[in-house]
Amino acid sequence: MSDQPRVILCYGDSNTWGSIPASGERFSSSVRWTGVLARELGSGYQVIEEGLGGRTTLWDDPIEGYKNGREYLIPCLETHRPIDLVVLMLGTNDLKLRFSVSAYDIAASIAVLVEIIQKSATGVGSHPPQVLLIAPPPLGALAEYTEMFEGGLAKSRKLGAHCQRVAEEHLCAFLDAGQAIVSSDLDGVHFEADQHSRLGRAVATKVKEIFAK
Repeated sequence: MSDQPRVILCYGDSNTWGSIPASGERFSSSVRWTGVLARELGSGYQVIEEGLGGRTTLWDDPIEGYKNGREYLIPCLETHRPIDLVVLMLGTNDLKLRFSVSAYDIAASIAVLVEIIQKSATGVGSHPPQVLLIAPPPLGALAEYTEMFEGGLAKSRKLGAHCQRVAEEHLCAFLDAGQAIVSSDLDGVHFEADQHSRLGRAVATKVKEIFAK
């Protein structure tokens, strides 16, 4: 490894930001999965958190606004270049009833973001960064979000397989978070502290595999 740390950009939604289930507050940096990832990887890596609550893949939110993940992705990549690896975990907010899209179309939207990264010149030496695509885990018991995510639970259970197909088609690394963690039953969307820890360790293992190749 060179003297420069490997830069890992984590691009996601409120679960990358670190939202505490049912409260809306934020876990400390040491608790968030991105913080766990940084700790597990050590000093040879720089982990950049780019999480935004409500962020979609590429949909304009008519209620919350400013949540379109595609619109901010290119400026974000340019801001943090050179980037060695982009860890992409989006799709949960696309499950909201207001967007009315299938799991297949959510995965297709994720594919658009993967293509943007892979066609960019924001990696080392103006090459594209590598991509680790993470499929978010299925929703849990939705509590106050029941109407907002009506019909989303069934779609969320299909998303992992569709995301895996996208990763295979785009020749990028893949992690199904649903195989490692579960969403909290306090609100059905966000992760408890222990799940952040588990996800951070799982991502760290995957990142080490990527750079070992």
